Amino acid sequence: MSPEDFGFLSSLVKRESGLVLTEDKSYLLESRLMPLARKRNLNGLEELVGIAQKGSDTTLTKDITEAMTTNESFFFRDIKPFDIFREAAMPFFLDRRKSQRSLRIWCAAASSGQEPYSLAMILNEMASMFSGWKTDIIGTDISTEILDKASKGIYSQFEVQRGLPVQFLIKYFEKNGENWQISDVLKKMIQYKEFNLLDSLQPLGNFDIVFCRNVLIYFDQETKAKVLEQICNLMPDDGLLFLGGAETVLGISEKFKPVPNFRGLYQVANANEQDSFEKHPAVIESNQAG
Repeated sequence: MSPEDFGFLSSLVKRESGLVLTEDKSYLLESRLMPLARKRNLNGLEELVGIAQKGSDTTLTKDITEAMTTNESFFFRDIKPFDIFREAAMPFFLDRRKSQRSLRIWCAAASSGQEPYSLAMILNEMASMFSGWKTDIIGTDISTEILDKASKGIYSQFEVQRGLPVQFLIKYFEKNGENWQISDVLKKMIQYKEFNLLDSLQPLGNFDIVFCRNVLIYFDQETKAKVLEQICNLMPDDGLLFLGGAETVLGISEKFKPVPNFRGLYQVANANEQDSFEKHPAVIESNQAG
């Protein structure tokens, strides 16, 4: 791939998705985009770039962006955030929302659905505690193709073997040929939407909990700060943000602050003593029980 072609494609991807591709990632461009070129019966990346540069094929621009932003996912990835969600965040919000009896959760960059389905399994296991509550899980991604897979909830043997406890496989999946079909009980708990994190987030509404894991690492500092500010604007003062293990808000945004002793968990920075997560009796009790 020529430096000019790489420069054009990396600029296009950054403009459309925020994803930053350095020159050492040229192999990634080639491996992701060659199948797209073949699918369109083109003679390689040079011809693909030539068509994209004309700017008249908006579908191609979208296909290039989706090919570069589709990342793998698996059930209960990096198990610790899900433990925190179940053992500390849920007791916290059971108390904090006991009058409203409602909870909204957003999975940004939901990919093929394993993260929102993992949260849905936890909530379903706690169903007796949330009796009479309205709990919404919204999963968004920039890729319509990957969201279609998430909505169908069909996974290969390899996919269900990655992080999924066997008791949950038995309880929430049915064999479908060589694949596994997730139960309608969980599918009905989640709403999937196509969404770009570079756009205004206001149409999504407000959220008590946001999972935005392993996304910010692909953005530059300015884009990270803008996305974090927008997320904060959707959350109440006691809202919780889950980031990936390699991500942080420190030195990027003052909108959130780390929650001590809860790696990867952040709270809205202007939360007062009453809103404090780590000082809430339900969380302290949860820690002592653990």
